[in-house]
Order: sequence, then C-alpha cells, then structure tokens
Amino acid sequence: MKSLALSGSLRNASLNSAVVRTTTRLSPPGVTMEIYEGIGTLPFFHQDVESEQPPAEVPDFRSWHEAADAVLVSSPEYAHGTSGVLKHALEWVVGGGGLVGEPVAVVTASPSMTGGERAQAWVRKTLEVMGAPVLPERLPVACAGAKLSDGRVTDESPLADLRNVLGAMARAAKELNEA
Repeated sequence: MKSLALSGSLRNASLNSAVVRTTTRLSPPGVTMEIYEGIGTLPFFHQDVESEQPPAEVPDFRSWHEAADAVLVSSPEYAHGTSGVLKHALEWVVGGGGLVGEPVAVVTASPSMTGGERAQAWVRKTLEVMGAPVLPERLPVACAGAKLSDGRVTDESPLADLRNVLGAMARAAKELNEA
C-alpha cells in the first residue's frame, strides 16, 4: 500500500514538513509513505492554462495522487487559513480528480496553542468539496516547536496521535481497495 504525504509549507525549518518527515518511520507495516517534495515548483493555478496545456509539474503532481492509496496533508496556518502554495496545489488536483474517493487525513502543526485548528478546518472543508473522503482522525500539533528535534516530531503525545492517523489511513485505503 502506498501513501503520499504533502506539506503545505516551503520553509526549510517548517513544523509541518517535520511532521511529514516523521510519517516515513511511523507508517504501519505494509505501507510505504512517499513525500511529495515538489509543491514549491507548482505554478499558480490558472484554469485557461489547465485547459490548454498544464505545465509539466502539474501532470507529475497529479500522477503522485493517482498512484497513492491514501494522502496525508500537513498544513500551516496563515491568517486563519492555509498557505497559498497548498491552496494552489489543491486547485491543480481538482481538474484531474485525483482525490475523489481517496482517503485523506489532515494534520496541522503550529507554534500556537491551537495547533492550527482554523487551517485544519479550512483544508478539511476544501478537500470535502473536492470529493475526498476526509478521515475523522486528525491531528493539530500545538506548540509544535517544543515537540520537535532534528527536523522530526520527538514528543510522544503527538507521535502516538500521528500513529493513530496513519493507521486510520491504512484501514480506510484497505477498505476501499477491497470494495
């Protein structure tokens, strides 16, 4: 089973990218987690361009989604929403239908006490509109900077919650594949 993880942040020291990197060592047995690193290369979404000839990065990004059995999206919170780069990435996926019927889990990591709850709600709603079955298991990592070391989550509480989210993704993907 193949899962895809995507961070909505471009920062080198991103809290959300740290969460995504951590998933590669926490995935359940039989599940490989691949990280999509090219989100920063995707151009601004433009429907005319999509209709005519999308840039090469777009079909590549869509093929990642098509090959995945489940997707984990980790979003920062900016101005009570998600990052522009994540919004544009999701817009490029809409036309390809890559998330329709594909289980998606949403996590957020933030230095705030809320853990990015508003961004999480925003991303979850957007994914639902796109036809993705958004899993009820979710993870807002509050005060995330204190829970990381060497670019990975190290605090046991969010690690346990992240294992739970990854397990739910695997179960949902398995159920869909068996249906």
